[in-house]
Amino acid sequence: MTHEVLFRADSQEWATPQALFQALDDEFDFTVDVCATAENAKCARYYDQAMDGLAQPWDGRAWCNPPYGRVVGDWMAKGVAERAAGTCTRAVFLLPARTDTRWFHTYCWDRTSHEARSGVRLRFWKGRIRFEGAEAGAPFPSLVIIV
Repeated sequence: MTHEVLFRADSQEWATPQALFQALDDEFDFTVDVCATAENAKCARYYDQAMDGLAQPWDGRAWCNPPYGRVVGDWMAKGVAERAAGTCTRAVFLLPARTDTRWFHTYCWDRTSHEARSGVRLRFWKGRIRFEGAEAGAPFPSLVIIV
């Protein structure tokens, strides 16, 4: 197996499994899905690509399962900024556990203290998530980030 296979992505969009979302929604009571399609939205109120969740206010409690490409950092930046501004009372992300990325070290991990940044909680998912519509588990580990 080559490294190319490990990092190949036929799609950057991975629809959240309903059971995983429901467990988090029971805990956080989300009010908006900030990165969805009409087919995979997890909240009655959601932003799709045309609405551009990065350009919208994330008021309330936001759920975010963004495309897993180079834009992950943009979504993390938006969630952290909305939380800091007080617009968003909670932002919860489902992301690949890519602890070697710039976005992870910028928004999640404090390299000085060797722990999660202040106000950030990390939940590493055991095993591989089977996203909606997928034939098998994801080719990567997952992480729930709470800001």
